[in-house]
Amino acid sequence: MKRIIFFVFTFLMLINSAKAQLKIVTTYPYIADITKQIVKDKAKVDFLASGNLDPHFVVPKPSLSVKLRDADLLIINGASLEVGWLPPLLNQANNGKIQPSSSGFLDLSQFVKLIEKPENVSRSFGDVHPEGNPHFHLDPYNILIISDVITAKLCKLDTQNCQTYESNNKTFKQNFNEKLKQWNERLAKVKGMKVVEYHKLYDYFLIRYQIVPVGTIEPLPGIPPTAKHLENLIQTIKTEKVNLILQDVYHPVKPAQFLSEKSSVKYVIIPHDVGSVSEAKDIFSLFDEIVKRITND
Repeated sequence: MKRIIFFVFTFLMLINSAKAQLKIVTTYPYIADITKQIVKDKAKVDFLASGNLDPHFVVPKPSLSVKLRDADLLIINGASLEVGWLPPLLNQANNGKIQPSSSGFLDLSQFVKLIEKPENVSRSFGDVHPEGNPHFHLDPYNILIISDVITAKLCKLDTQNCQTYESNNKTFKQNFNEKLKQWNERLAKVKGMKVVEYHKLYDYFLIRYQIVPVGTIEPLPGIPPTAKHLENLIQTIKTEKVNLILQDVYHPVKPAQFLSEKSSVKYVIIPHDVGSVSEAKDIFSLFDEIVKRITND
């Protein structure tokens, strides 16, 4: 009888433990991967947007609001990157725990230094973000800040597992710092390189490693290039002696191909998120792949 009671008690404890697990949803895969590195098996983590699509424009499908319905924590990139698609999903989910004013909501952009904040916001400037450039996760040093911020939030929501989260974060940062040493050494060789990018997607990375952006394929954020703009850009590429054209995975590649043909400057596809290319399986391999493709080694 005692054995039966013991097994029943153990079974109930396991059920309660499973029920107590935090359910975390992130807007993008890179956030989910960092979070998984911290929680391991102590929480469930899911994400909304696919890594190979434009992060600005996500179709707010009902299946995404279902993911949010019973979430305990929502972690977003912020800086208006999700402004065009997340609000309707939050309304549909009707989950008070993860609304912007709640304890179960975390905006990562509030904890990093944003660049390129516009003095004025107007439609004449294209699809600008009033807070600044939202693609801050592509500075690898911001990943260390992000992991600390996520860990602190997890500790507030789940004090029981705080020590585990802090220990896992410490291990993650140690491993990431080791990779940083390798990336820094390789990227030192391309310091001063001049590039053109489609969208100002990689600016945090470029500034960090003193790679010089001299122009964008889109004349304004979110505006497709005209023939005149591309012709002017060809002259800029030649005059500035641009070394590389950076093309992301979600914008049309034909303009980059055209510029490459006319200027004899190579274009290369650069990933921006976990899952944006098959090789970018986690946050480590994402930066591995970015560094590999920019340095060509």
